[in-house]
Amino acid sequence: MDRSSPARSRRFAPALALTAAAALALAGCSSGSGGKKAEERAADASAGKATTPRMTVALITHQSPGDTFWDIVRKGAEAAAAKDNIKLVYSADPNAGNQANLVQNAVDQKVDGIAVTLAKPDAMKGAVAKAEQAGIPVVGLNSGVSDWKKLGLLEFFGQDETVAGEAFGKKLNEVGAKKAVCVIQEQGNIGLTQRCDGVKKTFEGSVENLYVNGTDMPSVKSTITAKLKQDTSVDHVVTLGAPFALTAVQSIGDAGSKAKVATFDLNKELTKAIQDDTIEFAVDQQPYLQGYLAVDSLWLYKNNGNYSGGGEQPVLTGPAFVDTSNVDTIAEFAAKGTR
Repeated sequence: MDRSSPARSRRFAPALALTAAAALALAGCSSGSGGKKAEERAADASAGKATTPRMTVALITHQSPGDTFWDIVRKGAEAAAAKDNIKLVYSADPNAGNQANLVQNAVDQKVDGIAVTLAKPDAMKGAVAKAEQAGIPVVGLNSGVSDWKKLGLLEFFGQDETVAGEAFGKKLNEVGAKKAVCVIQEQGNIGLTQRCDGVKKTFEGSVENLYVNGTDMPSVKSTITAKLKQDTSVDHVVTLGAPFALTAVQSIGDAGSKAKVATFDLNKELTKAIQDDTIEFAVDQQPYLQGYLAVDSLWLYKNNGNYSGGGEQPVLTGPAFVDTSNVDTIAEFAAKGTR
């Protein structure tokens, strides 16, 4: 999609008109009775839930079975859907071809909006284009910060994985790490690769990628264990998801290693592990916020012509570090399953 096309300009027209109308309304409120009337109208409005016509939004991710990270994304999406009078239809498949088929299914069902992850953007290109051709607005979340504009998506909500990786590498320098392995649980997932590449860019020690089968946790455990036994100089295991970090802790015990674990992403169990000093630190990309903003943005687009980031810049939800200095505060929210 040509983002500078006349069609794009026309899409912005309602938002500009609404902005102008809002400015006039504010000017009117400065009169003697206008402010009071505005307050009365606000008091009459229903609080906390939209009264706009019912929408159907499809949230389609690359979640693997058992990956609890996506439960947090979904909770955020459900919270926005409840507020915005939206019927949320969730589906997921880690296979990019199957995920593309899920997007096509949503197009066939004529949903009002689609929120999708782009872990493997090339495989999703055709399905996303068909949604746009059908006039269905599409936003991205979580994966695809480098590709969402190329695919013509309206907005993107997530973490710049390269930036997060670079920040992670600097943190490793601060804690005195010298040699690390970066455990990638899904080959071909661009976001995971960007994380490890970012770590390599700023980490002053040495780091190598270790590929594991993320859908087979016993295999993940044995692969990490074997690596630590083979190379006793590894002092940090970098994982790219909370379940893999917790498994890496077991691997360290099995290998008799003194290595430490640091990771991307949080869940309730991992937060407890940081409190117990079993995990050194984690990067939080706020998945609840990703799900919430993605769904809410489609309501805003349909009902008010809004674009977060102006349709040109992503809305970043991370990275934020969680360690022993702030974990107790985060743990309160993690216990609810929202961090």
